[in-house]
Amino acid sequence: MARILAIDDERAILDALARILAREGHEVVRVTDPTSVPGMNLTRFDLMLCDVMMPGLDGFELVRQIRSAFDGPILFLTARVAEEDAVTGYGLGADDYVRKPFGAAELRAKVAAHLRRERRPHAHALAFGDVRLDLGARELSVGDAPVPLSPTEYAICELLARHPAQVMSRAQIRERVLGWESDADDAAISMQVSRARKKLAAAGADPIATVWGMGYKWQL
Repeated sequence: MARILAIDDERAILDALARILAREGHEVVRVTDPTSVPGMNLTRFDLMLCDVMMPGLDGFELVRQIRSAFDGPILFLTARVAEEDAVTGYGLGADDYVRKPFGAAELRAKVAAHLRRERRPHAHALAFGDVRLDLGARELSVGDAPVPLSPTEYAICELLARHPAQVMSRAQIRERVLGWESDADDAAISMQVSRARKKLAAAGADPIATVWGMGYKWQL
């Protein structure tokens, strides 16, 4: 059972989310006022579902404010389907999105996929010079300093690091990290990789190489 925070200004949508996810045994905490979220203890939650178009504080701005305080998966709920909107969401640290109106099976599948990814067992670490991935804690550090990666950014780094020097296409990364249920496209994967590389560069490391026309690889 997971504890899920759902944020939407429409009570009917929140009730539908709770009803659908309760069948999987999940507890859904419903919030209609997005401005109350930054003051909440977000460490109590395993996953967040967040509407985009909300009065007072839209979903993009909300995620921008709380991403550093919440290290679990964030899925946007949105009727906005333009590619630039999706890329904006991924750029802010979101892990996936669910299109409105959503089907119960699709919602359950996406939530299950992200929770499964977070909870799969890990028992060791990978080290490449100063770069170290703690697979148990799902943390990447450079030297002794942790790098604040989002769950998807970390998952991409772990996938590449588990196959060093092997070129992986954006499609391979998308399927292995987000699963076939995800609506993410190549641009979204590029955005996630770009964000991870900027954070790594700020920490003094550059382990991800672009192989033009093919994808990315972890440099030894």
